[in-house]
Amino acid sequence: MKTIKLKEKKEKAVKHGHPWIFSGAIAEVNGKPGVGETVGVQAADGSLLGYAAFSPSSKIQARIWTWNTEESVDEDFFRRRIAASVQARMNLGTLDKSNNAARLIHAESDGLPGVIADLYDDVVVVQILTAGAEAWKETIGTQLLAIDGVKSVYERSDADVRKLEALPSRTGLLAGKPVSDSITILEDGLKFQVDVKSGQKTGFYLDQRLNRKQLGSMCAGKRVLNCFCYTGGFSIYAARAGASQVVSVDSSGEALSLAKQNSNLNALPGSVMEWVEQDVFTFLRGQRDRSEKYDVIVLDPPKFAPTAAQAQQAARGYKDINLLGFKLLNPGGLLFTYSCSGGISADLFQKIVAGAALDAGVSARVIGNMTQGPDHPIALNFPESAYLKGLICQLL
Repeated sequence: MKTIKLKEKKEKAVKHGHPWIFSGAIAEVNGKPGVGETVGVQAADGSLLGYAAFSPSSKIQARIWTWNTEESVDEDFFRRRIAASVQARMNLGTLDKSNNAARLIHAESDGLPGVIADLYDDVVVVQILTAGAEAWKETIGTQLLAIDGVKSVYERSDADVRKLEALPSRTGLLAGKPVSDSITILEDGLKFQVDVKSGQKTGFYLDQRLNRKQLGSMCAGKRVLNCFCYTGGFSIYAARAGASQVVSVDSSGEALSLAKQNSNLNALPGSVMEWVEQDVFTFLRGQRDRSEKYDVIVLDPPKFAPTAAQAQQAARGYKDINLLGFKLLNPGGLLFTYSCSGGISADLFQKIVAGAALDAGVSARVIGNMTQGPDHPIALNFPESAYLKGLICQLL
């Protein structure tokens, strides 16, 4: 079969279970494999280490499908991996009568590099992000449609990372019945409308579910500011918990329109909810200049640093919003602050937030650490799968 052979001393990461093989680790490519084709991965001495998907245009030139040299990468391989991923979510209790949305496949953490699949009621939204996953896309769509209760599989392969694999952007129905423009899901008993066709990511931030619930438990009677609110997830939880006021800010009018619909869908009092369409940085500076104060502030910005190379520039953005957030808190107030940037480590993020508090002239302490939910598992052999960092900071 077609193979790649690793350079001497470059097989250690693969032997330790890391699924990525960078181009600089490869000594030779044998057999002229095609884009996304499965290749054998050989150590420098020629011994077989496993099988991987080949991607000649990417710096990550191969991604391991399996370390089991007796296992074939075929249709049955994907059937088994997808079934195991779904069963893992069922075992966790992620899906129940009060929750009909969850991540079903979390790429490398589920042994399926380049595959993201999120369930929204009876629709699975899938992202195919790598050449290897692209080569098996039809099989993946067929197996996702075979999941009990699923009627449609919709593709949202429009993430920028596909450019690194020399893959075009693609969206549309992959398998099953046509998908409506809006799907209503249940999360912890709350209703949310999800735009799976053009919403951010696959339509909703499923990774924040437990963090939204935790926020809600600390908002009764509080004045809450939710920045980068998107479709209002944190806002809806805060209002249900009995917040006295919830101010929600986002630069997207379309997102705010959907957030207002979600508020109405849950019969939340309109007198409590305030919606602001504005750049968050501009809004925060204006609130500072007017000496506004809040009891709880949520900062959940989009990805500022997809890679470590962009970390320095992103750090300035994170520091600015957190500095302004600290300035707007009442004594004893809570700052829920997040970073979903892969290029910002948890340690660096906490240092940034600490620096923001120092520059704001306030004393604060961390009373909680947050991360992605259990349906977005973090593989111990693949630390890159830990991307969501969150802190609950309390002003002293």
